[in-house]
Amino acid sequence: MKKIYCILLLNILSCAVFAQQMTVQAPKSVYEGDNFTVRFVVDARTHDFQGPSFKGFSLRSGPNTSSSSSYSFVNGQATSSVQTIFSYTLTADVAGTFTVNPATCTVDGKKVSSQSFSITVQKADPSRKAQQQQQRQQQHQAYDPWGQQPQQSQQIDEHSLFARASISKSNPYQGEQVIVTYKIYTQIPISQFGIDKLPGNRGFWAEDLSDGMKIKQYEETVGDRRYQVAEIRRGALFAQQSGQLAIEPLDLNVLAMVQRQRRRTGTILDLFDDPFFSAREAVERSLRTNRLTVNVKPLPSAPDIFTGGVGHFDLKGGLTLDKVKANEAVSYKVTLSGQGNLMLIDAPHPEFPSVFEVYDPQVEDNIRKGENGVSGSRTYEWILIPRSQGRFTIPELQLAYFDPQAGRYITLKVPAQKLDVEKGDTRNIAHSGSKDDVKLLNNDINYIHPVGHLHPLKSSDQTGWLFWLSLAMVVILTVATLLWGKKHRRDELDTLGMARKHATRLARKRLRRAESHMKAGDESLFYDEIYRAVWGCLADKYSIELAKLSCDTVAACLVEKHVPEQQQVSIMQLLQDVDMARFAPGDAGAQMHNIYNEALNMIANM
Repeated sequence: MKKIYCILLLNILSCAVFAQQMTVQAPKSVYEGDNFTVRFVVDARTHDFQGPSFKGFSLRSGPNTSSSSSYSFVNGQATSSVQTIFSYTLTADVAGTFTVNPATCTVDGKKVSSQSFSITVQKADPSRKAQQQQQRQQQHQAYDPWGQQPQQSQQIDEHSLFARASISKSNPYQGEQVIVTYKIYTQIPISQFGIDKLPGNRGFWAEDLSDGMKIKQYEETVGDRRYQVAEIRRGALFAQQSGQLAIEPLDLNVLAMVQRQRRRTGTILDLFDDPFFSAREAVERSLRTNRLTVNVKPLPSAPDIFTGGVGHFDLKGGLTLDKVKANEAVSYKVTLSGQGNLMLIDAPHPEFPSVFEVYDPQVEDNIRKGENGVSGSRTYEWILIPRSQGRFTIPELQLAYFDPQAGRYITLKVPAQKLDVEKGDTRNIAHSGSKDDVKLLNNDINYIHPVGHLHPLKSSDQTGWLFWLSLAMVVILTVATLLWGKKHRRDELDTLGMARKHATRLARKRLRRAESHMKAGDESLFYDEIYRAVWGCLADKYSIELAKLSCDTVAACLVEKHVPEQQQVSIMQLLQDVDMARFAPGDAGAQMHNIYNEALNMIANM
């Protein structure tokens, strides 16, 4: 009987482990130039999926998410199962063996990862490639009513049908936006085309501008020939390094509609062997664009306020309010707009007063991709909480970008601003940048009134149990008062310890508030309380200045304080989970419950 119980327990544990595994469906071997699919399968609902980098392969699409669920009723009991699939479509570029790192996701608050795997890319066999091309041609050939075998037309040559790539600027600066355009030139009608292999863009940040763009068609003269031209693809490239960089060719297949060639039969059917009456057949041709070479010029020596912008930009913004109460939040928001490498620009570094509690900036992108390249705006917003009343000045914010046309750096400015901070509620202060003044009240000794109605005490009153109990209580209270006073004076000298205790009490209070918001389902107020509790506790525990409080400073301080590595990982993971949970979609109830437990454990450990 005991053996049966052990077997059942092992089955249950194995099922639980299996439910939290991520399986991989991928080919072990492919040929060079082949397209194939890799799938990551999880038997549960997931979120926070992080796919691998797929080094050695070109990503055509993905991750594409799909899910399925099933329900069954057995003996009156209902069971259900959910399966989530993340799929990628890849192209094998070069021969060799490549290792793909694990993918990760979150299932019921726990991290789940797949196993790493290897894919071997074999060199393409010329005979196999020719056979595949022949099969595709046979699929596109039309039915011959005369029973004659169609012959490939000789009308198609390299002068009547070809593809070409062009670039808007062949010697740009590093980070400058250039537009690459791919065109088909033809003197033969084309029914359709398909891109077989995208070009390699090593050394560039690439943005596809063809999504939703209609194919432009027009006429163009090349040499002494007139062609119909179709712009089939357009992209924006941003060089990430200087020197000579190459843009590999684009491979594509087209179906050209040519006149059908038939043998003459010597019958009346030959009367219809006129181009006007002749049927057309689809002939597949493989095209390849020319290889482009770009000479990228390095940027001149950059000033300290340069954040990576190359293009043409404007900067505006500032405080959202000019008056606020202490311990209330105010936003400092700046918007950088224009045309260029907006997605690659780092946040500027405004200077805030040291009594301000500053959170990491939130970034909001409004980037458009059009025919002329990438443009739009990027907004950075800092949440500030002034901890003391007074009139404060936020200095002028300066940001430099490089103008490729002018060949120099241009400085943008947001003027300095004043912020009036009025006295606010001091009950919810995690820590304060300045100490409150202590006011001493000196009062004279009150008038001593004469004592009246005295009466003698009996000896029993002096020696009764009530007398001795009162005397013992006086002694105990006196000793306790002396000990408490000594401890209080010692605590007053330890200002850092007092601040930590105060911050710990406040963090616990905020956790209780967060728990009430979690039960009420108020996600916004819940994350606000959790965010303040965690950051306030970290600032006081490790003596980090408010103006310098960020994920990087916390990580560096944990290493400097020799905090155990496991605790470092848990703290940084909590900060990342809080940020992602505030903005990433998902199961709000499960997220709030997990974040609350992580914050409670971190504060308890510290």
